[in-house]
Amino acid sequence: MKTKFANPVEMIRRGAPRLIRNDDELEHYTEALFELTAIEEPSAVEIDAINLLSLLVETYEARRYSIEAASPLEVLRFLMDQNGLEQRDLTNELGSPSNVSLILAGKRNLTLSHIQRLSARFGVPAAAFVERVATAA
Repeated sequence: MKTKFANPVEMIRRGAPRLIRNDDELEHYTEALFELTAIEEPSAVEIDAINLLSLLVETYEARRYSIEAASPLEVLRFLMDQNGLEQRDLTNELGSPSNVSLILAGKRNLTLSHIQRLSARFGVPAAAFVERVATAA
């Protein structure tokens, strides 16, 4: 079944949702989204509106409030800080004190075995300790 797409310029002129340009618009879109998601049994049109508003909010927030991925070393240091740990507390996961020191100094990389043990100890996905490599689009 083919449906005719309405004139997008006219739709926007009449107030249809569009890309969010600032935090005030974000607030209005978010309020509308909360109202729609509070409906117990939304209609198909309401579900479409929820999906569209969610996409617009996610797009704006990703652009405006993007957070760079942390390196495995940054993740490890954060987890150590949050758990009140010192270097010597990681010998079970990383080996000798000198090996722990080299890893925390960035002079030695984590091995698969280290990653598995750190993941188990801190209860986080192993991917948190894997270096992300940027790919060309």
